[in-house]
Amino acid sequence: MPCGRSDFTLELIRSHMRRPKAALVLLAVLAAVSEAQTASNPNDALARSVLKELIEINTAPSGGQMSRANRAMARRLLAAGYAARDVQLAGPNAKFQNLVVRLRGRDRSAKPILLMAHIDVVDARRSDWSMDPFVLTERDGYYYGRGTTDNKGGAAVLVANMLRWKQEKYVPSRDVIMVLTTDEETSAEDGIMWLIKHTPELKNAEYALNTDAGGLWERGGKPTAFYVQSSEKMYQTFTIEASNRGGHSSVPRADNAIYALAKGLSRIEAYRFPTMYNDVTRASFAKSVALERGQQAEDMRAAARGDTSGAAIDRLSTEPAFNGNLRTTCVATMLAGGHAENALPQKATATVNCRIFPGVEARAVQATLQRIVDDTVLNVVPTGQSTPSPASPLRDDVFGTVESLAKSMWPGAIAIPVMENGATDGLYLRNLGVPVYGVSGPLYDMSDDRAHGQDERLSVRHFNQVRELWYRMVKILTDGSVKM
Repeated sequence: MPCGRSDFTLELIRSHMRRPKAALVLLAVLAAVSEAQTASNPNDALARSVLKELIEINTAPSGGQMSRANRAMARRLLAAGYAARDVQLAGPNAKFQNLVVRLRGRDRSAKPILLMAHIDVVDARRSDWSMDPFVLTERDGYYYGRGTTDNKGGAAVLVANMLRWKQEKYVPSRDVIMVLTTDEETSAEDGIMWLIKHTPELKNAEYALNTDAGGLWERGGKPTAFYVQSSEKMYQTFTIEASNRGGHSSVPRADNAIYALAKGLSRIEAYRFPTMYNDVTRASFAKSVALERGQQAEDMRAAARGDTSGAAIDRLSTEPAFNGNLRTTCVATMLAGGHAENALPQKATATVNCRIFPGVEARAVQATLQRIVDDTVLNVVPTGQSTPSPASPLRDDVFGTVESLAKSMWPGAIAIPVMENGATDGLYLRNLGVPVYGVSGPLYDMSDDRAHGQDERLSVRHFNQVRELWYRMVKILTDGSVKM
């Protein structure tokens, strides 16, 4: 925590300024005290060292060192006293070795609780950054580095707390299993999907707590809301293709593949999927009313009631974040077409990415898109197979614990369940009936979200706060003896 000098200390310094040597001695002592206070929390130092080690192992596709990062974490945990049988490196090949670590509990018959993070990151080019993205840089109260927020900060929180619990000889009421996956940013096939197939205890978990979702929203530098992800959309991409016989560009015809595709995409742009709700989104709108004033608050109340049309829903739909919580969304993300500048295009394709509301089938969205483009020349085809992700029930024990901790750590902030428009490893567990709750690992100001972007960073203060939140949260959920 930052340490400010008290009025008494300032007066003491002034009184010594008339005696230069004494003043110098006093300032030296105060500097030493300040430095000691800054470094006095060994848990902060431990978490920083874990984060540094993770950041400086390149786990982007270009680096491919996912297994190396997990081996480094396994060494730390083994050195702390975890038995070899409880520290498992497992995956389909040498490149993708996921880490599964068990903190054994008292009741072996009770279902375990999972703690989740992923250590793979998206690529980052040194030329794009103000510093080396694969070196942890501390500057102006922030940690910079690829993965600080997505999701090595979360992984560092989990590892640091697993080490702390072992050091304290803490024995939870049930097993606590930490999972660090290696393939979240790409297909998940070599990460969580592989683990689910080969590690039965994951499928038998009571629920999972995920560091890769949720987060703190700050307004004007003041913590306002702590979001707990309890639902996420299903990810599905479609290819829309137009093709014909082509020809010479000097003799243009009306049946142009590029024009047909462009018209179809314009219809998709103009289309709005029906308004939908689940328990999570209605609760989210209801609790968010307290954050708003005037018309915005009234519009939130309409959504909380479950209104599916009207002026309020129209206004909320103009805001991308709210719109994503009201319906399925589809957007064009890539284009390709033609084969020569002096030839009519024989083929034109577009990639359309959809985030599908829980409970809606991908084939129903495909049928809707086919109907919208309204042209027999255009064909809508799914790319890959989507995984359903039903909303997790709002458990009183989990949400109540997070809500109480958030209020105690950030006075004035309210806890709000949310459905996130993105996708995480959690959707694969939800699909198996294991509830997943996203409680962000490293908290960040959502107005300054740099995940996947240039100069990705997280607040040092938030990083240490959320590590403490996770420490208390897991102990409360597995013991109940920790005071909030």
